[in-house]
Amino acid sequence: MSESVIEEPIVDSEDREIAYRAESSDGGNKAASKQPAMIQKSAGTGRRKQAIARVRIVPGAGGWQINGRALEDYFPNKVHQQIVSEPFDTAGVAGSYDVIARIEGGGVTGQAGALRLGVARALNAADAEASRAALKKAGMLTRDARVKERKKAGLKKARKAPQYSKR
Repeated sequence: MSESVIEEPIVDSEDREIAYRAESSDGGNKAASKQPAMIQKSAGTGRRKQAIARVRIVPGAGGWQINGRALEDYFPNKVHQQIVSEPFDTAGVAGSYDVIARIEGGGVTGQAGALRLGVARALNAADAEASRAALKKAGMLTRDARVKERKKAGLKKARKAPQYSKR
């Protein structure tokens, strides 16, 4: 169904008939339009909680090197692997870049989030025209500002109060 034709007479304000034809655009060529205009190296920094990731992306076959280790070795959990590779899938350039990253601080989830933001920012720096709209719509260019709230005096945790006894 590459073309839909509507042949209905329409009567305008002057009582004359107008025939029109509406053509739908070809939706089969979506993958080609998502390819980047140019593949070049770039860098980005991501932060999440206490973790900081410094990321460089270079044209390649989709390899990962995180603190000198492979993606599967550094993040054995499949959920974390999916989180960090999500910007490439969203931008439609999966397998086009090699990633070299240095991550320090924080825990595993914070490091995965920091790496995801760093990769998204590096992709945006490499080819903003092709990837920025998709990455921004998916919320990958926004830093997650949530951090651990400090413990307050007189409370057991940040907000948890000690048990209250009336008598």
